[in-house]
Amino acid sequence: MLKFVPLILFVVTTNAISQALLKQGMVTIGRFEVNSNTALATGLRIATDPWVISGLVVMAISMAAHLYVLSRVPLTFAFPFIALSYVVVLAIGYFIFHESLNFYHFAGTAFIMLGISFIGFAGDYSASTPKAVPLSAQENSSDA
Repeated sequence: MLKFVPLILFVVTTNAISQALLKQGMVTIGRFEVNSNTALATGLRIATDPWVISGLVVMAISMAAHLYVLSRVPLTFAFPFIALSYVVVLAIGYFIFHESLNFYHFAGTAFIMLGISFIGFAGDYSASTPKAVPLSAQENSSDA
């Protein structure tokens, strides 16, 4: 199980980076209003922005890696690690976008890390993990 932690951390990191790229795209585009006169032009501007496109590509890479992880480890082990993206996004927001942070940001992040630590050290997931049955096998067993 622990051998997948580096890949899970890759998923977390690419997820956070995709959010930062999307944010940069929206900073570049600026505030906008969507109405019947501007919806098409605004949509095209967003869809063609290099930052937004980059963010979506990185998000797709992150999702592909996440699917790979989910095919090999229990959901209850893999998914809680996604909360680590809050920590990465907090750092990106502060250091790159110069967003202000306060005690509550740090306290919340500390609780997230504590919770993830509990889950990570919860025990051996391999003993309780049911083996997945391919859909084709499930369909055949229901026909009998």
